[in-house]
Amino acid sequence: MDVMTKPARRTAPASRLVRAELRWIFRRPRTLAVLGLLALIPVIMGIALTVADPTAASSGGPPGNDGGNLLPAAAASVLVLPIAALTMTLQMLLPLAAAMSGADALAGETSTGTLRGWLLAPVGRAKLLLVKALGVATFTLAAAAVIAATGILTALVINGDGTLSTLSGTTLSIPDAVGRVALAVGWVTLQLWAVGAIALAISAFTEHPMVVLASVLGGVIVFTVLGSLDALSWLHPFLLTEVWWSLVDVLRDPVPAADLIDGGLKAACYLAIGLSLAYARLVSKDG
Repeated sequence: MDVMTKPARRTAPASRLVRAELRWIFRRPRTLAVLGLLALIPVIMGIALTVADPTAASSGGPPGNDGGNLLPAAAASVLVLPIAALTMTLQMLLPLAAAMSGADALAGETSTGTLRGWLLAPVGRAKLLLVKALGVATFTLAAAAVIAATGILTALVINGDGTLSTLSGTTLSIPDAVGRVALAVGWVTLQLWAVGAIALAISAFTEHPMVVLASVLGGVIVFTVLGSLDALSWLHPFLLTEVWWSLVDVLRDPVPAADLIDGGLKAACYLAIGLSLAYARLVSKDG
């Protein structure tokens, strides 16, 4: 008697899943609204700073020598405005956007029942997490790139292309300036990947996206408060937010790399921890 063999279940190709995930993310009205609002921030900053100090934009002089003069310098340099916008939004708005993406990726789909459809496709849980993580990573990269691009365009309209001064008072060529902005975008994106990974980990434990948003936002606030307390200086090296202001170093000449490298390594650690927790939860979660 012949034994009937059960046909193997075919899994969907990862590339098709990633394309489907990205289409779903970037066709969602909430995503487009968030990217549009982020794009407006450098425009508002540039106009506000020019109106507040109209001589700054026309003088074309070098910006100040310290981070405290970052905002006034943004009105006078094409290089400073996009990085100043990234620095300011990294303190709250960009992490919130990363948390929103992570919350929608797992908790949002669990609450609507669509995540079960992924598992019935069938899609392995490791592949599912990879697809969701790539979706969050792409969205956060797009968010940082949108701020940088509109910052450059706004500064060019206000100042022209002859104001590429650093905080050290030196003037860069256009390729060097673009390279500095690209470095800033990459570094900020890495920090957002870390936040998104933590959001994915929390999202794997709950069906309520607002819990993820509240947890990440609360964590950013708590980390910021702890970082301001000198009595807890022993804790500061472990806080992700402690290095976020070092993005200003991109505007110095030469670029001090120590804090930027430290921040990148710290973000990589948070990224690994977040994805590990999310995977551990997904493989042990029923349904």
